Parts: sequence; C-alpha cells; structure tokens
Amino acid sequence: MDIKILIPKHKFDFESVEKLKKLNLEEIKPILPELLEWLQDMNWPIAQEIETLLLSFQEQLIPYIKNVLNTNDGTWKYFLLHGLINKLPKHVLKDLKTDLERMKNSPTDDEKYEELEDILEELLEKI
Repeated sequence: MDIKILIPKHKFDFESVEKLKKLNLEEIKPILPELLEWLQDMNWPIAQEIETLLLSFQEQLIPYIKNVLNTNDGTWKYFLLHGLINKLPKHVLKDLKTDLERMKNSPTDDEKYEELEDILEELLEKI
C-alpha cells in the first residue's frame, strides 16, 4: 500500500485519519511532514486527531517542527507552540531549546504579529 493515499484530502477526512490510527509508527513515518501540515489551523475538524497521532512520534518530529519554526508562517507556529510542542515531554522539548530561544530573543515579524512571547516563556521554563 502506498501510504501517501492516506494523507487526508480535506479537513473533514476522518476516514483517512481512522485508517492512519490503525497503522504502526514506522508505516506512518514517511508522511510526517504532510500530516504536520494539518496542524496549520487547529480549527480544522481533523486537526486535533492528527495532533494526537503525531504526539506518538516525539523525537522523530523534531526535524519537521524545526522546519516549521524556520518558516514565515506565524499562524502555524502559533498553533504548534500552543498545541503539539506544548504537549511534548520535557526531554523532547530540550531539542527545540535553541529555536525557542531564538524566537523569544530575536522574533521575526510573523512571530511578533502572533504575540508568541508568553508561550515561548512558558515552554522555556519547562526545559
């Protein structure tokens, strides 16, 4: 089976999400970046379920999260910081410390616009 066919097609594609839940982590790993895209707006109906699924990956998510934190998509960063990243265990969060510190100390325009200071401070205090 080509795992890419299970990437959700729209924000109500619960059928694909349910199929993904039945797979093991190794089967899902190739589509982690695409699944992370579904956390760009946590108001999308399937976003919460995908976030829960992604939390199983912990350390494996770090490179993909770092990629997002280096984009100009402040809204996506906002949702990741308040959701997925905030739910990661402390030992995994440590891998993001440099990125979080950069965002706190030298925020980009999109990060300033999203007013991320409080969540960044909270996350850094956890580490």
